Amino acid sequence: MDWEAFRVSIALGLWTLALLVPPAVVLSRWLAWRRFPGRTLVEAAVAAPLVLPPTVLGFYLLEGLGAGSTVGRVYHALTGGELVFSFDGLVFASVLFNLPFAVQPMQRAFEAVPRGVREAAVTCGLSPWRAFWRIELPLAWPGLLSAVVLVFAHTLGEFGVVLMVGGNIPSETRTLSIAIYDRVQAFDEPAAARMSLFLLVVSVVAIAATIRLGRTRSPRRVAAREAAP
Repeated sequence: MDWEAFRVSIALGLWTLALLVPPAVVLSRWLAWRRFPGRTLVEAAVAAPLVLPPTVLGFYLLEGLGAGSTVGRVYHALTGGELVFSFDGLVFASVLFNLPFAVQPMQRAFEAVPRGVREAAVTCGLSPWRAFWRIELPLAWPGLLSAVVLVFAHTLGEFGVVLMVGGNIPSETRTLSIAIYDRVQAFDEPAAARMSLFLLVVSVVAIAATIRLGRTRSPRRVAAREAAP
């Protein structure tokens, strides 16, 4: 196991969750309950990283984060550094390519919250914030937890975008997926096999947890159970 690459992967996953989950909650709730012109296009844009080849997404991120871009110039003016081929740039890219993995499970969870529950909260005099915190979020938490698991697992396993945006810098942008590629190139199959097995186990556990949450803790089931006498 390449423990330095493991550390970078874990740090990337945690930073991605910290920066992505709060805005994803807002966006997913908005998409779940608002009807507006162009809603389908917004949902398609959110889902685009699921179908775009990693090289295409990586190319546009390189163009958008490079030294000649507006984002790159602003970042350089503030920090004196560059986004491309840095850990900060890798985090920025990770937030973008993980967007559908966060938004879609949350959106489905908010959509499953019964409208009557929301109306009852308003009738009881709860403010929108208190209704969200005390009613909506507890009912939708399986979707939020599924999103957290999927985002973290996907971050650990992403290869194409990570290689294009972050490169292969030891202790900074070399993740486990990049380390596996390096070990294969060096014909070190035992090391590659160990790291691949670790990512395989993480992926299977993440998918199993998501399926389990979807079956046993759907918001409609929770609401029905709590409403029963």
